[in-house]
Amino acid sequence: MKNTNRISMLLACTTVAALVLGACQPQIVEKEVVVTQIVEKTVEKEKIVEKEKIVEVTTEDFTTPHPILSDLKVRQAIAHCTNRPEVITSVYSWLDDKAAILMDTNIPTSHWAYTKPKVQYAFDVATGGALLDEAGWKLGEGADYRADADGNELSLRFTTTSAQFRQTWAAVFEANMKACGVRVVRLHAPAAWWFGDTTGVARRDYELGAFAWVGEADPGGQSLYACDKIPLPSNGWEGQNGMGWCNEAASNAIKAANNTLDRAERVKQYALFQDGFAADMPSLPMFNRVEVNATATDLAGFDPRPGQPYPTYNIADWERPGETNLILALSQEPASLFSLVENAWVASLTASLINGVGITSLDYDFAANLYFKELPTLENKGALLLAADVKDGDKVVNAKGDVVELKAGEMIRVVDAAGDLPLYGDIKLKEIEYKGGGAQMPQMTMNWKLESGLKWSDGNPLVAADIELSSKITCDADSGATDFTICERTAKETFGNTEYSIMLMPGYTPPLYFSIGPGWYPAHRKLSDGRKLADVPAKEWTTLPEVAESPIGLGPYTITKWEKGVSISFAANPNFYKGKPKTPNITIKIVQDTNQAVAQLLTGDVDVVFGETLGAGEEVATVKAAADKGDVKIFFTPSATWEHVDFNLNTK
Repeated sequence: MKNTNRISMLLACTTVAALVLGACQPQIVEKEVVVTQIVEKTVEKEKIVEKEKIVEVTTEDFTTPHPILSDLKVRQAIAHCTNRPEVITSVYSWLDDKAAILMDTNIPTSHWAYTKPKVQYAFDVATGGALLDEAGWKLGEGADYRADADGNELSLRFTTTSAQFRQTWAAVFEANMKACGVRVVRLHAPAAWWFGDTTGVARRDYELGAFAWVGEADPGGQSLYACDKIPLPSNGWEGQNGMGWCNEAASNAIKAANNTLDRAERVKQYALFQDGFAADMPSLPMFNRVEVNATATDLAGFDPRPGQPYPTYNIADWERPGETNLILALSQEPASLFSLVENAWVASLTASLINGVGITSLDYDFAANLYFKELPTLENKGALLLAADVKDGDKVVNAKGDVVELKAGEMIRVVDAAGDLPLYGDIKLKEIEYKGGGAQMPQMTMNWKLESGLKWSDGNPLVAADIELSSKITCDADSGATDFTICERTAKETFGNTEYSIMLMPGYTPPLYFSIGPGWYPAHRKLSDGRKLADVPAKEWTTLPEVAESPIGLGPYTITKWEKGVSISFAANPNFYKGKPKTPNITIKIVQDTNQAVAQLLTGDVDVVFGETLGAGEEVATVKAAADKGDVKIFFTPSATWEHVDFNLNTK
């Protein structure tokens, strides 16, 4: 499904993983820390002729159309009745350009896969009311809420977390609905229940459900919206299509978008999906969250972008006139710089100064940033796609994405000129039940070419042994690594001083194939006990100071001092292959209190306050006021995380 380990070294410049392959990995629900857990009921009561009996939950309980939300006109009315700019203002009062974070599909508007859907839902109470009238929900004279012909009130249960952020915007949503005659009964549940494995969202226990998806550079979406991803008791609650929405055309489009390697075809299929999604309104996209960064007014080079998780991707270009040291404020201190086991944002950002950012995803589009001449793609011939002959007993990746030994009865995707799944160019696939006797399956190889002159900060050149060591440690469970998706789906690797090649198993063709590349560790590095890093067993790596606290890298800076709880100091790497960074020294200062960080920015004691520290509270208003006067610069960037309200189209 993903290789966070192999890809992160490239994207976030750590030698391990942080990026998820969205097409192969379900998107992750944001979780909040709570202490209360509500236990799921496994049976429900049904009253028949005043007698009570216990009945087991059946699949039919989750396929019965919801008496209100199964009506498209009601869902469309709710969309028209929602004043999303007002909702945004309730949580981001300081944001001027609210249109920049409005969403009308599941894909951010700045994403390459976004296409404006044909059906739009402008805020219009009159239109919403007319749709509700047509659906049979009338507003009686003097009444606050609508009712049907039998007098049943139009009332819906709205469930979300108890976080203040959601309580704030949910109150506005409730008021919006009341203005249209819809009663919303809000339930702010503990996050442990709402996001529990057997409760809340996972069991579709809501009518209107609000939460956030954490978006990724690849739009993915198949697990969220395909018809065969509706969680039910009969399928063990697999899938994340909790709305129970099934539009065959949209489902086929999202599957096609996730199973082709052709960018133009992906855009086409995502456009078809977004049209179906907007027309059916199974889920109401609300807004992207906002990441806020602030800097000294004369800092040049700082350029945070949507889709790019670490704004330090170009830190070698940051500079202030006359300054030889930039001070960056973080509210948290990294637990370790061994990114294979510590992938917290602050750790990855800190490590990026040492390792550099090999691949960027600016505006959700991937590009080689450091170390690589280019990304290996099918278009530039750096990647190869062939029809591989496979036979019984060979290891392949089946149609479900699992690694299996090929045998009769296995569902696989084979190369077939008459296939209905276009993969790339003239290559088409067809899903079949393998009968034995051999077949042809798609197989990919990526050939990476590194820039010349790459050296570690100690002056030693990058060599094949360094790349091979990274592969070894990344794929060793004793190292503390937890994700072996790429490791398990790799057929062959070849290592060179300036080249690296990876062949994937037949059947494995992830859309982000061009980001599956090499990492590296300094195999030559001598430790304090006299051993070389290459000779240390993987199980010891997490405790090595040379790995966790003072690693060396190929990036623009090298760590010089770490005063725990206070600061981490860096100096320019004299062996950085691109030359000297524009600022000789960097200091990461630990400032746990947001107000203190803001105060130090305003007095000039720190040069950068990241969104991780600044947050989205009243402190942002203070910084914006200073920015409006020209005292600092402030950057508002739409986050990949987005809020939405799902409509459960079914009921028990």
